[in-house]
Amino acid sequence: MSTSTSQLPRRTFLAGVAGLGAVGALAACSSGSEAPSSSGGGSTPGQLQGTINGLFMKQAGYSEQHIRQMAAAFKKANPGVTVNMEFVAYEALHDKIVAAAAAGTYDLVFIDVIWPAELASKGLIADISDRIPANWSTDILPGALNSAVYQKKFYGIPWLLDTKYFYFNKAMLSKAGIEPSSVTTWDGVAAAAKTLKSKGIVKYPLMWSWSQAEAVICDWAALTASFGGKLFDDSGQPAFTSGGAVQALEFMRRTLVDGLTNPSSTQSLEDDVVKVVSAGDAAMGLNWTYMFAAANDPKQSKVAGDVVITEVPNGGAGRMSVNGSSALSITATTKNPDAAWAFAKFVSSQKIQEKYVSDSLPIWNASYDSPSVIKSAPEVVPVAKEQLANMVNRPQVVNYNAISQKLQVAVQKALLGEVDPKQAMTTAAGDVEQILKQ
Repeated sequence: MSTSTSQLPRRTFLAGVAGLGAVGALAACSSGSEAPSSSGGGSTPGQLQGTINGLFMKQAGYSEQHIRQMAAAFKKANPGVTVNMEFVAYEALHDKIVAAAAAGTYDLVFIDVIWPAELASKGLIADISDRIPANWSTDILPGALNSAVYQKKFYGIPWLLDTKYFYFNKAMLSKAGIEPSSVTTWDGVAAAAKTLKSKGIVKYPLMWSWSQAEAVICDWAALTASFGGKLFDDSGQPAFTSGGAVQALEFMRRTLVDGLTNPSSTQSLEDDVVKVVSAGDAAMGLNWTYMFAAANDPKQSKVAGDVVITEVPNGGAGRMSVNGSSALSITATTKNPDAAWAFAKFVSSQKIQEKYVSDSLPIWNASYDSPSVIKSAPEVVPVAKEQLANMVNRPQVVNYNAISQKLQVAVQKALLGEVDPKQAMTTAAGDVEQILKQ
């Protein structure tokens, strides 16, 4: 299973924003997929029968209580369907999905964005491409819709959204005479960091989650995309030995050499970035959405009110970030695919997602123009509207976990100066190619 430490704290983001003044579960909801339909030859709403056994994640943005409320609403519209739900920690989720597959225990499972290739190739989750409505290609944010795509086929309905954003301390930038507009590019970020350091405002202006873990791959993937590169090409082969991937790694290493990045970044995870920025010991950094609420909470931050969330800076190819979303997948062994589809479609509908926006941002484009959604997190929603439409997946390869671990080691060696970035990637490519042949 994935060892991504980012999966845990980031899921609680919107509850934290709600604590800063966001509304709770919204009573007024805009139109959307109010009642689930069952395309692909199934029963119509209200005529569905049977039992759905679902496996969900405890740390999901939607609380267990709210997911049960969603199930109750679905049950009211579909009295012939019983929905049983099991909640487990993220660390147990992947292995439980795999272990339970042979017995056909579950009809619907919550999957991370890095699992579709493995689970689909093993025949554990169903191809639902023929069920996906044509209008979803325009109605749903593209990054969200691609959260469960493998080899151009859909293996899940997007449900929870997340991506990494760029954060900066506006008070520190102002004190140094730096305009916020100057940190919209990575060159501008480096220049701002040099100014902040030279003026003695903060010793290490930049803080990152570059520990040898999935966290560093997330940062590297975002930077690679913004520099115009890819980690893998369209045929599933390594593309990280040149272009934007190497440029991104060179940029990362250079900020360490120049003393702009806190050296502890190479042993740090996402929570460490929050702590350092919240302590006033860094002016800028990348992190998941949850950081906005945490860094602006006066109970846990010395710089509350000063931390701004914005899009990832442009490296030349746009303000691109990394997809940290999740989806609901119908298992390949389910005996009730129509009911499972209807339930997944219902809980991911615009109406339901806007009702529970205090837990997680919606997958629907139109939601980001809804006054009630904007009111739920006014500093975040406009930024999310742009960033969530511009994010890339980490490599959709079958042996992702093994490949990620090889890349983590290679990136870490380059960051620590043990080997040149390009050479590190060339060596890693050989290791990755061997894994791909397995």
